[in-house]
Parts: sequence; C-alpha cells; structure tokens
Amino acid sequence: MTRANSACELCKNTENLDVYMIPESPDETAGCAIATCQTCREQLTGDAELTPNHWRCLNDAMWSTEPAVQVVSYRMLSRLSSEGWAQDLLDMMYLEDATKQWAEAGLIEREPTLDCNGTVLQSGDNVHLVKDLNVKGAGFTAKRGTPVRGISLSDNPLHIEGRVNGTRIVIIASYTKKS
Repeated sequence: MTRANSACELCKNTENLDVYMIPESPDETAGCAIATCQTCREQLTGDAELTPNHWRCLNDAMWSTEPAVQVVSYRMLSRLSSEGWAQDLLDMMYLEDATKQWAEAGLIEREPTLDCNGTVLQSGDNVHLVKDLNVKGAGFTAKRGTPVRGISLSDNPLHIEGRVNGTRIVIIASYTKKS
C-alpha cells in the first residue's frame, strides 16, 4: 500500500483497496502483488463482468515502472484486444523479456481465428471478402472482393471485426481471405 500511495495501482481509485496477488507469479512477495480497488479486483478475478471502458485507465498504468503493474496491464489489454484502443495500447507497450514471460504465463490460450484457407488471422491484418455479405441493420451488401483493413479479433474465434463502407461490422472469419 505504501508503494501505491494508498490508491489502486491501475485506476487510481482510493476506496475499497486490497492486495491482489497476481496468478502465475514467480513467488508470493510484495513484488508479485498490486494494490487494487474493488472494481478492478472483481473484474480481474472474474467475479464481475468485464467493463472495457473502466480499463481505459491502463493507458497510464501500463507505463508504471513496477513490473507487477506492467504484467496486469499486459494481461488485461490482451483480454480486451478486440477493442481497438486496447490493441493500440498493447502494440505500444514495451516489457523487459523476463516481465513479458511472466505476463504471458498467465494468459489463457485461445483458439486461433482462421480465414477460409485455414490461415491464422491476427489483429491488424488485412483481409478481403470471399462472398457477398448482407449487412443487417446497415442496409447494404458487402460485395465479394471488398477489402477489410486492420481487422480486430473478437472473443469468439469464429468472428472478426472490421470496417466496410465506413461501418464497423462483425464478419464470419471463414468468409474472408488474408491479403
């Protein structure tokens, strides 16, 4: 708590503070724990639904000099990587090799997102559509061959998100081909 100046090391909230021991840590010392508020702690442990806007605080927290705060920031940004802003922060983040190994040790491996040829898709990839898609709610049809630049992955490995005709839509990954 002294290191954190009696505030959440992630969002700077000063109420309902407690120590959060980071899972998959190399030991159980204070260097492997952070001070968190109730909101952050409940979302970290899965006791509450993940609220992406709350985690915009990681824009500041990820630059902490404390490795434990960096690890939690990296893990949360990875969980939120389907959000464009979170993926941007993750791309900017720098971790020392040992800290990055620690951060990645606690990540849950997810099933890869594949295009129509079985090629693994990553956030930021460019794809194009391999069939016409009727975009419900937007009133247009995305034609075969339409490029989709800078895709985002969603929580569902069968879907991706991207912009078509200026509208952000969810696309079935198997209806795309990596460019």
